[in-house]
Amino acid sequence: MTTTLDDAARRVLGPGEQLRDIQSEALRELATHDMLLVARSGAGKTAVYAIATLLTGRLTVVVSPLLALQRDQVEALRAAGLRAASVSSARTPAQRRTALDEARGGRLDALLLAPEQLVKTDVTDALATADVGLLVVDEAHCVSEWGHDFRPDYLGIAPTVRRLGRPRLLAMTATASPRVRQEIVDRLGMTDSRVLVRDADRPNIWLGVQHCATARDRDDLVVRTVLEESGPTLVYARTHSHADALADALTDAGRPSDAYHAGLPRAERLRVQDDFLGSRTDLLVATSAFGMGVDRADVRLVVHAGLPPSLDSYYQEVGRAGRDEQAARAIAAVLPGEVGLNRFLTSTGGPRPASVRAVLGAVRGGAKDRGQVVATSRLGSRTVARTLGALLEVGAVQHEAAGLRPGTMDDATALRELRERHDRLRALDRSRVDLVQTYADSSDCRRRLLLELLGERHPDRCGTCDSCDAGTSLDVVDSRLTGGQRVVHAQWGPGTVSAVEAERVTVLFEERGYVTLDTEIALDSGLLVPA
Repeated sequence: MTTTLDDAARRVLGPGEQLRDIQSEALRELATHDMLLVARSGAGKTAVYAIATLLTGRLTVVVSPLLALQRDQVEALRAAGLRAASVSSARTPAQRRTALDEARGGRLDALLLAPEQLVKTDVTDALATADVGLLVVDEAHCVSEWGHDFRPDYLGIAPTVRRLGRPRLLAMTATASPRVRQEIVDRLGMTDSRVLVRDADRPNIWLGVQHCATARDRDDLVVRTVLEESGPTLVYARTHSHADALADALTDAGRPSDAYHAGLPRAERLRVQDDFLGSRTDLLVATSAFGMGVDRADVRLVVHAGLPPSLDSYYQEVGRAGRDEQAARAIAAVLPGEVGLNRFLTSTGGPRPASVRAVLGAVRGGAKDRGQVVATSRLGSRTVARTLGALLEVGAVQHEAAGLRPGTMDDATALRELRERHDRLRALDRSRVDLVQTYADSSDCRRRLLLELLGERHPDRCGTCDSCDAGTSLDVVDSRLTGGQRVVHAQWGPGTVSAVEAERVTVLFEERGYVTLDTEIALDSGLLVPA
């Protein structure tokens, strides 16, 4: 029996609820094309693939990076009447086998798994014999090294798609700059794809930055700001120890608070997360580990005790406020030394030569997936994931439908390519950190800067940030440059305009990263020329 769009929408959304415009447009495009859907949290992206699953009557495979997120999505799909299951490290081997057998036998509508599960040979073997009609990549920015949360296992999705006979592909993320969008499309191997982007603006969230002279001043400001807010509040700290210290300080000041970070036992993290998301607690101090999958509608305040090392990750965290569309605030307390700390936290030496040789040796010896590389190389799973991701990126290892295979590089060439890759990424990371400082120091409209860096035209002052309140935001009067425009710099070559402020322009250069220039000087001197 064929399911109509109205019937499918009613099952997923509930009686009396109507499809939003973005959902209708996404479903129309998805019927005939691969698609990247960029829409803010709460726009109903999950409903798109749930409805598409009902319309096709075929299996949908969802790649979702967090266990808690998988659990919530399985529950939501089952509530809509879909047969859903997950394959993850939280399931027993028997439960994983049962889920794969049900998927292969046509007894599931949706199977959710993490990217590291998708690249396992036994999983891809099972799915290759299933009737997969749609593969969904949630949090798709994780496939991009230009994004703020790169995950090497996402690089294995494209060959798996080929192994499954190229089912329709739907990638979803809340925010992605134009460069990240293009990298998602390319790295997932999308064909004849459509990119659907909807307004990332959250005008109900007031944005502000307060500069503090010392760490003590910053922490005192955070405590005072939180105590002034009676509604649900989320505080972001940069390190485990700082999260613990702020939680203790807030508790001592009369507002009991939990801490959440990767240094806690897994059971404790799950308890703290569930208590906050379930509204049993109203105040949480967390590191960036409290990220993807966070969905509580009534958060009234997000406070950052120091800015993250990139503006896209900052906007992701800010976006956890005011999801009920009611007024909310986002305040960042910033120290003069933020740039140095962020550069330290983002610095990485890349994979060690010994790890590179061990992984290459395992692949040359016949290892076909990450698990086999771990067993052969005797390296840790995370080390193998990072090393494999880097080797895949430079072409020293190939990932095909049948699994991993060595490229044509010898060890010396692979190590040289990895060093050059590391230098490029380090330059990009440094430019991202500098851009965060530009945001913190700006007296111009903060929302305009954030949104234009995400690829949206936003020339007008927002009226809901501290700069607009203080009257220091300016109108953009030099219209010779626009966001997304290609330009050429006399020294750094081709680039793309990322953000246009009243007097400055930020350009993303391939090798240099983000650079902020005085618009009038750069254009009038010929230093920067529109392509």
